[in-house]
Amino acid sequence: MIEVRIHGRGGQGAVTSAEMVALAAISEGKYAQAFPSFGPERRGAPVLAFVRVSSDPIKLRCDIREPDVVVVLEPALITVANATSGVKKGGLIIVNTGKPVAQIKQEFSLTHRTAVVDATKIAREVLGLPITNTTMIGALVKATGIVALDSLVEPLNHRFGRLAAKNIQVCQRAYEETIVEE
Repeated sequence: MIEVRIHGRGGQGAVTSAEMVALAAISEGKYAQAFPSFGPERRGAPVLAFVRVSSDPIKLRCDIREPDVVVVLEPALITVANATSGVKKGGLIIVNTGKPVAQIKQEFSLTHRTAVVDATKIAREVLGLPITNTTMIGALVKATGIVALDSLVEPLNHRFGRLAAKNIQVCQRAYEETIVEE
């Protein structure tokens, strides 16, 4: 089983990202869960979304406190939301940043394997908006192989309708541009 915790802010689409990955996993015949964790926060407040994907039935029904992977939609959340807490040994941090891996690791004292992609830049160029949720799905797929990139097409089409093509495009572009630390 792979457990992913997504850190975002209200309105950035962290919950939608989790749902899209889970739907793609289910379409591949895997078991998956996706769920949010937030209270009465307002737009812009830190939120969490979780995804579990497994080849076996998933019996857990709790938040993910020790994730294999953490996806950070905005670098400030690394410290603001303590995004790296509980990451398993050998875990992975995926950060939306235009900075190189070494610089982001030093800046935030990251000790886990790290992947970076400038999701904000990609989203602005393709979507015309700095909404990075579907962009970061591409980074997650590149860094982990949690699902096949093609498995996201149907969930994205269903969720975004006429806007799906651009969301698929940002996902694919992030997949291509993500740099994963060896």
